[in-house]
Amino acid sequence: MEVSHPHYDKLIAAARQAGPATVAVAHPCDRNALESALDAANMGIINPILVGPQARIRQAADAAHLDISALPLIDTEHSHASAARAVELVREGHATALMKGSLHTDELMGAVVATATGLRTARRLSHCFVMDVPGRAEPLIITDAAVNITPTLTDKVDIIQNAIDLAQVLRFDPVKVAILAAVETVNPKMPSTIDAAALCKMADRGQITGALLDGPLAMDNAIDPEAAAIKHLVSPVAGQANVLVAPDLEAGNMLAKSLTFMAGASAAGIVLGARVPVILTSRADTVQARLASCAVAVLVAHSKLSGTRILGG
Repeated sequence: MEVSHPHYDKLIAAARQAGPATVAVAHPCDRNALESALDAANMGIINPILVGPQARIRQAADAAHLDISALPLIDTEHSHASAARAVELVREGHATALMKGSLHTDELMGAVVATATGLRTARRLSHCFVMDVPGRAEPLIITDAAVNITPTLTDKVDIIQNAIDLAQVLRFDPVKVAILAAVETVNPKMPSTIDAAALCKMADRGQITGALLDGPLAMDNAIDPEAAAIKHLVSPVAGQANVLVAPDLEAGNMLAKSLTFMAGASAAGIVLGARVPVILTSRADTVQARLASCAVAVLVAHSKLSGTRILGG
């Protein structure tokens, strides 16, 4: 049975209302990548620029019976060149977002973080899943599940701030950040609990802004009010978090995929912290999840340009 994801419908509608962003699509040399770009273009969410080996892209389009004749296509020799040229389009002001095609994520991100030619800012790059989980009244952000493997305390500051900034664009009100661990008490033998405590104090001191933070929190008492009450947790975050910060990439990835494949959730992926948002989609994504990933990037791109939040409450 197909599961409804109304939060994604709202995201897609908001992106269409905001107007399409121009997106450089790096190396779209297979059906999945081309369909993702075409579907979003046909919905009026993005204006894609295809960047990759022209012959391979046209061959893939023909094999999949996809009409890409209306899309601009910039020819490159190989995947590394595709990533570099897509990033260059952003630096030249021709695109306001990037989208991963059929190249490896590391190739695209390598071009994004290149010292002289990339799109780095003072903020560390991090990945957010915007999850549409059945039964929840609002989307759920999970970070970081794709970029930072074993983040340090300093890394986590940027990971959290990136997620807060995204939550503000999406009009989470208020933003409630749970820093996850296996337990809700500080245990010197569990480094994730020490980090959580430090991050909460950093928020108290204004080193992290724009949200309510609490941690360490176990998954149950982060999102379930009854579980939080049983543990006697008195907190504006416990039991009602809308941003979940995993202790490391493996935990975040398993959490997001468990929700997707066992609870009927859908996951839209985006990388933040660069000069423009980077859209990451998976072959396993549904069409709606791919469109939602594009929609989130468009809303972030418009917010960067206008300095305003886009999605209505």
